[in-house]
Amino acid sequence: MKKPAGSKEGAGAEMPISGHLQELRSRLVRSVLIISLAFGAAFYFSDTLLFFLKRPLHAELIFLAPAEAFWADLKVSLFVGFLAALPVILYEIWQFVAPGLLPNERGYLFPFLIFATLLFFAGMAFCYLVALPLALDFLINYGVRSGITPQISVSMYIDFNLKFLFGFGLVFELPLAMLFLSRMGLMTPAFFSQNRKYAVLLSFLIAAILTPTPDIFNQCVMAIPLILLYEVGIVIVRIFGSVVSLRKEEPGGMSP
Repeated sequence: MKKPAGSKEGAGAEMPISGHLQELRSRLVRSVLIISLAFGAAFYFSDTLLFFLKRPLHAELIFLAPAEAFWADLKVSLFVGFLAALPVILYEIWQFVAPGLLPNERGYLFPFLIFATLLFFAGMAFCYLVALPLALDFLINYGVRSGITPQISVSMYIDFNLKFLFGFGLVFELPLAMLFLSRMGLMTPAFFSQNRKYAVLLSFLIAAILTPTPDIFNQCVMAIPLILLYEVGIVIVRIFGSVVSLRKEEPGGMSP
């Protein structure tokens, strides 16, 4: 039987590399299976998913090629299927790495994993409810005021949505990333406070990379929440960001 890596018995009875590879293979197979099942279920409800993605858009969607609508459904289904399977995938990852961690390491890393998942979904929810309608209204109305009739390709619209949603999911991880760096002793609250001007510049740079269009409005739609999240991160780091040592010293003064 495999022993926990931090136990005294486990020090001389570690699982061989072939055992780790076999376990990794099993967990990868389970992860792929759950993604496939979630993808199949999402594809079955692809019309409903497309309806919800279309809600922020006040214009009709068209398709310009025979297979465009089909590929759009595939993209949406794969994206939603992966999101639905994400908790299971993270659980498999955790089960694979947890035996090699000490109890105090598991106590710190497991909450980080949970909050990272919640923040990612919170970012996508904020995007769908707030950022996406603002961005679409601005872009569509800009064209309409110029006398152009909007005829939007379903494939391009889906790409725009999914990139926006995924980008905001990543952006909302910022406070947690700042807390993690602080807890590891790599950054301090003073460092974050003193480098606000660089954080603002970096926020617009990240927004320029993650937003699907190059216009300044959409960059501001993402950059401004990112700057606010940076300020929230500073407050969180000041409260919870005390430096900790994850690895406790072994008896005899030796650390692993």
